[in-house]
Amino acid sequence: MSHKHNHAHHSHHHGNSEGNIRTAFFLNLLFTAVEIAGGIWTNSMAIISDALHDLGDSLSLGVAWFLEKYSQRGPDEKYTFGYARFSLLGALINSFILVGGSILILVNVIPRVFKPEPVNSRGMLAIAVLGIVINGLAVLRLRKGKSLNERVVFWHLMEDVLGWAVILIASAVMIFVDIPVLDPILSLAITLYILYHVAGNIRQVFRILFQGVPDNLSIREIEEEIVAKTRVESVHHTHIWSLEGQRNLLSTHIVLPDDIRRDELIDIKREVKNLIRARGIEHVTLEIDFASEDCESRSC
Repeated sequence: MSHKHNHAHHSHHHGNSEGNIRTAFFLNLLFTAVEIAGGIWTNSMAIISDALHDLGDSLSLGVAWFLEKYSQRGPDEKYTFGYARFSLLGALINSFILVGGSILILVNVIPRVFKPEPVNSRGMLAIAVLGIVINGLAVLRLRKGKSLNERVVFWHLMEDVLGWAVILIASAVMIFVDIPVLDPILSLAITLYILYHVAGNIRQVFRILFQGVPDNLSIREIEEEIVAKTRVESVHHTHIWSLEGQRNLLSTHIVLPDDIRRDELIDIKREVKNLIRARGIEHVTLEIDFASEDCESRSC
């Protein structure tokens, strides 16, 4: 009975998580369309720059929504670690779309820094208020989210709310003071800020794809801890990688004395796995070597 209750609770939470991301996706997509039209109407490169950002957000939200459903698929004969790594493909697609769009914005906005054009400041102000309200609704919907997808989306949308607050202040200033160069400068700042973060995301995605050791883990520290806290004589051939940036995996060889008893061996395996899992590594593969094997020099 207890098992069924836990499963039902998990399914209910999963449904809430998916529903929250779905709501955020449709709100963001609707506002992106409004924003593109508003940017053209007000002749504001700052708003068009943010529209590009929001389009990237919409794609991210769509991928997050799809993956929230797709992630229910467990390991099978084709994908023995499950389907989590498909999220990296979505991250790459979104990142490259944002880079391409940002370059297009830069090509158009840089000449306007030197040759500013008049903008509709009151229109910008109205769209900024709308941006804060719509993105704010999505943020409120996601603020109590428990899943990783919800937390990532929450901070992404929170960034949008802050961006609109900046545009609100700039448009209010331009209503009273005629400084149209403020718009392209703001657009330039938003675009460079987006590119800075996208570059970091792309670097992180490639590190995961090429099976780099996660930033928060150290092979040397883990090997030293195993030797210090268990009856393992030495550790070698340790590999740590991540499926999608959250789920980490480890494989290693531990060397035990030749005369160790079976029950001791089982205890040591459990101790080592508990130490490793305490560091947030959920899948652990241990190879048992014996002291007389000289496994390190034979690369077994």
